[in-house]
Amino acid sequence: MTERPHRNFYGRLKGKALKDSQKRYLDEDLAALSPGPVSWEDNPARDPLDLDALFGGKPVWLEVGFGGGEHLVHQAAQNPDVGIIGAEPYINGVAMLLGKIRRAGVDNLAVHPGDARDLMDVLPEASIDRAFLLYPDPWPKARHHRRRFVTPEHLDPLAHLLKPGAIFRVATDIPDYVRQTLEEVPKAGFEWLAERPADWRAPWDDWISTRYEQKALREGRVPHYLTFRRVF
Repeated sequence: MTERPHRNFYGRLKGKALKDSQKRYLDEDLAALSPGPVSWEDNPARDPLDLDALFGGKPVWLEVGFGGGEHLVHQAAQNPDVGIIGAEPYINGVAMLLGKIRRAGVDNLAVHPGDARDLMDVLPEASIDRAFLLYPDPWPKARHHRRRFVTPEHLDPLAHLLKPGAIFRVATDIPDYVRQTLEEVPKAGFEWLAERPADWRAPWDDWISTRYEQKALREGRVPHYLTFRRVF
């Protein structure tokens, strides 16, 4: 049996009371969208998930912290030939996603309603073709920067999951998060693909603006769109 690491979790797990419809989505839909045994209770040996069985051999993408699920469902609808796994510990966001999945009718998604680190434990090495980190929790206080996703605790396992040449997209409206991303992500085995300012100022061609981005724009913050490629 693999020894379980000690992991602190600092984010929110639940917000305001769920609507009855959201409770129904969680009860009726969530289990069927599981990517497989992820939790330490269900998979203490940390056996890798069978992604070929899950998605029928399709390329697999990963979104870490999907928020309300707008981007995840948009990408699933636009890319039916791809399987996409989303991880999000905030149960209100998971419930919002499930409602969007019902309305969109997409069937190429899997959902882990928990810590992305547990999911990354059991994803096979070099199995992911694309990853997204979109408007992650900024942890703005300097003493909390070690909690950010763009630290070795998260980036090193992510790098092992991505295939050589795989794309990693990061969107944030926090200048210091941009700084830390540009410092830390290349150390984990990625190259930044920007050649001119438009490459980080303009959104990707297949982008859909999320509610988090709309809030940032209303409050006068500037989005940055950073694209990296896994090189080794």
